[in-house]
Amino acid sequence: MNNGWWRSGEPWIWLTAAAVSISVVVVGALLSLIAVRGLGHFWPKAVMEVNYAVDLKNPNNTVRLIGEIREIESVPSTRVPEIKTEGEWLTRYLIKTGNRDHLGLDFRWIWEAQLSQTPSYPENIIAVERREWGNFYGYLLAIKENGQIVSEGENAWTDLSERLKRVLTLHQETVHIEKFEIGKINYELEQLRLYQRRLELANAYDAVKQAEIAQDKTELEHSYRQLADTLVIRYQDMQRDSLVAQIMDGREVEIPLSKIVRVYQPNAMSLVEKSGFYLTKVGEFLWDDPREANTEGGIFPAIFGTVMMVFIMSIIVTPFGVIAAVYLREYAKQGFLTRTIRVAVNNLAGVPAVVYGVFGLGFFVYFIGGTLDQIFYPEVLPAPTFGTPGLIWASLTLAILTVPVVIVSTEEGLSRIPSSIREGSLALGATKAETLWRTILPMASPAIMTGLILAIARAAGEVAPLMLVGVVKLAPSLVVDANYPFLHLERKFMHLGFHIYDVGFQSPNVEAARPLVYATALLLVAVIIILNLTAIAIRNHLREKYKALETV
Repeated sequence: MNNGWWRSGEPWIWLTAAAVSISVVVVGALLSLIAVRGLGHFWPKAVMEVNYAVDLKNPNNTVRLIGEIREIESVPSTRVPEIKTEGEWLTRYLIKTGNRDHLGLDFRWIWEAQLSQTPSYPENIIAVERREWGNFYGYLLAIKENGQIVSEGENAWTDLSERLKRVLTLHQETVHIEKFEIGKINYELEQLRLYQRRLELANAYDAVKQAEIAQDKTELEHSYRQLADTLVIRYQDMQRDSLVAQIMDGREVEIPLSKIVRVYQPNAMSLVEKSGFYLTKVGEFLWDDPREANTEGGIFPAIFGTVMMVFIMSIIVTPFGVIAAVYLREYAKQGFLTRTIRVAVNNLAGVPAVVYGVFGLGFFVYFIGGTLDQIFYPEVLPAPTFGTPGLIWASLTLAILTVPVVIVSTEEGLSRIPSSIREGSLALGATKAETLWRTILPMASPAIMTGLILAIARAAGEVAPLMLVGVVKLAPSLVVDANYPFLHLERKFMHLGFHIYDVGFQSPNVEAARPLVYATALLLVAVIIILNLTAIAIRNHLREKYKALETV
């Protein structure tokens, strides 16, 4: 009976089920860890105040410490012989003290044995999110206007809220003027310069053209000066107010409100206020631009760049993969050469991704892009237009990387279609091309979508080839804007996968960036899932639509 049970194959079914279950549990645990570490970063944390001994040998030499407890860990006491304890473990805290421009350190580890008292959480401690130098922690003392104190004590907090709203409104208006209005003028000036250069190369830069270009340039420069004068006034208004706060070493520090993003009292916030703060921070993370070397702010450019790249890659890889699969299955003579091509296609799926990046850099960027610059953009040279890494080359490189998956999946779908379907169509007078276009390909569309789903899943997470063909740490402009031709395929872009690598391994402030690594990784998984679910929904619809034909 035992031999029969083994021969029946049931043990292998149970082993397979166990392996799948373990994989699901591990993946679920990993996603849970990423979600807890990533999403928990945006919750407002309490700020403590405590006295601690700088020198363990002299416990009376204490200083004040203000900051957030970020991590708590236990260390074997044998590793720290200078701390005398009866227990086997010692506890230490990772404290975010902020104020990096004044204290030198943003994070510091302290031992529990160094604490001379139980930490307290005063409600009047303020946390300040700044545009530079990270967070600031301290006690609000006064508000200044043009260098003169206008409010102190309890009135300062109420006054601060109103004045900060005014400054943030001015900042938004300033960013709009700089990014859109002045950006548009700069773009038009550059196009005017290129137009002049194009005329010079064609020996058509006559007096009439000179006058026209000079007039257009004068009008643009006049508009630029008007906007520049407006910006000067806005900057002066933004610099009017400042706050004065006391930091943990007793010094009084003045911070212009123009350098502040948000001020709050975390220890005095209710659950409702914390929930609103959390949603605001999550929204900022999704929709704002990054700041502070990508360790603060949002990652919208990276989300947009990832989705755009995957979308363009899908448009490119689908027709090429389908055409190749149709030729191999429907038209090519089945022999040694066809089998060799199939083996080569399968082997392409195992080539390291960075090899595709090197190929894309050499062939697409330098060869094709450089040729396009010579033919269509001579007036821009020696500055490259398409002869430099950009979105289009990244999409093409990933299309080549994922095309084997689409070919194999499409071939499998074509092979499952009954021959009676083809014979019936041909018998009714349809040509082979009409049969393929109107009958075979629609029935194989679920398999095509399966290949596209696998291609999206792989392409969205690739990083190594993108570092060579288009992705950058920070892209000042999106690939889509209001300037003609609106979609700028030649521009470099940000990517979630590269953002994770950059923040996690290239950041100058590792401790501050670590929670953003988890949050960005969770977001990348979410983007991939959303893209895949969209493709799966389309595939299921197509499968139900042509299900009846498969049984013919």
